[in-house]
Amino acid sequence: MPIAHIIGLGKSGIAAARLLKREGWEVTLSDRSSSPNLLEQQQELASQGINLELGQSFEPVESIELIVVSPGVPWDSPALVRARELGIETIGEIALAWRYLKSPWVGITGTNGKTTTTALIAAIFEEAGLYAPACGNIGYAACELALAEKPPDWVIAEISSYQIESSPFVAPRIGVLTTLTPDHLSRHKTLENYYNIKAHLLKKSELQVINGDDPYLRQQGLEIWPDACWTSVKGEKELLGNAAFGAYIENGWVIAQSEKILPAESLRMVGEHNLQNLLMAVAAANLAGIDKSAIARAIAKFPGVSHRLEHIYTWEGIDFINDSKATNYDAAQVGLASVSAPAILIAGGDAKEGDDRAWIDTIKAKAAAVLLIGDAASLFGDRLAQANYNSWEIVGTMERAIPRAAELAQQNHAKVVLLSPACASFDQYQNFEQRGDHFRQLCLESLV
Repeated sequence: MPIAHIIGLGKSGIAAARLLKREGWEVTLSDRSSSPNLLEQQQELASQGINLELGQSFEPVESIELIVVSPGVPWDSPALVRARELGIETIGEIALAWRYLKSPWVGITGTNGKTTTTALIAAIFEEAGLYAPACGNIGYAACELALAEKPPDWVIAEISSYQIESSPFVAPRIGVLTTLTPDHLSRHKTLENYYNIKAHLLKKSELQVINGDDPYLRQQGLEIWPDACWTSVKGEKELLGNAAFGAYIENGWVIAQSEKILPAESLRMVGEHNLQNLLMAVAAANLAGIDKSAIARAIAKFPGVSHRLEHIYTWEGIDFINDSKATNYDAAQVGLASVSAPAILIAGGDAKEGDDRAWIDTIKAKAAAVLLIGDAASLFGDRLAQANYNSWEIVGTMERAIPRAAELAQQNHAKVVLLSPACASFDQYQNFEQRGDHFRQLCLESLV
């Protein structure tokens, strides 16, 4: 029986372990955490014949034939470098799923916009009567779909740079590249490295859809991507490449591959960035042969994405909005720019590298006050003070932020309280979803 080792206990790690077990492998799953809460999971996996090692660092041995890593495990960690030196095949969970899912894939990547674009594409395919659930970085783990009795008609996968890095042979039917701004540079070192990882997925794809309104991607241009379906919210005149193959908005209509598909105002989500996401989703669906009436119906029904400018509650005329998905400066800047001013902003968490200047400029223009939480609170306070913005307070936790935000919103006649952290969540939460759920819970408990 061949031996496999899975690193990382999250849903992708568990799904990978179960898939390999089903395929006849001897499977060990390891995680650095030794939380007592995981003991029940350890017993459940043991009952399925999967060994779970807790609180241990992985060390490769030659008897292992396959290593599968979760997205959060650095690809250049000493253990993985050593494993590759030993000739042990080392791949990510997405790559493992690719081997067993024979359906065509739509692979969506980029810095910002990929979650909304993925959710829109999945909604369109569902409206067309196809079984094509979102997976990867959102929704299901890809290996969960490989485990299902019914194979999907299409695989709609949001794929992060970490997942692409560990899945070099994944080749979607359609690849979508949403935006490219500095992110994860502590891992990828340079913007060029980060871009090259993202671009690899597109180069492996049969068809490419690229956001031509993104400055960095537009700079790559037709020289790099001559055959791509380029998109632009600014009309045909701003479109790169062949207009008959591209997608754009003209006179209020979304036009893809020379066909009028739907009025742009059908999308109920605010902001130009969401029109960009709409265009990429419509272009991908049209390239996949989805009927335009199904595309139009799906967009008209689409409610938005949890944790991305998600309206939670209106209290005393003040909208409380959850933008926990904004885990970097660019996403947070877009979020704040999209809401009505004046706003009370809740920001902070586990800080990332990046250029915060546009975000701070938007704070100065739109935020009546900023409440800072998490490890980045002091850092953000210093940056705001340096920029001569002084309406900020360190509150530390979400529990303190909500009532204080409500109080400040009334004092400043603010229209919005916005959680848009500009940070990862790992200082206080397991992930951005848990952070956003906590915001929602506290709003509904204290305001309703």
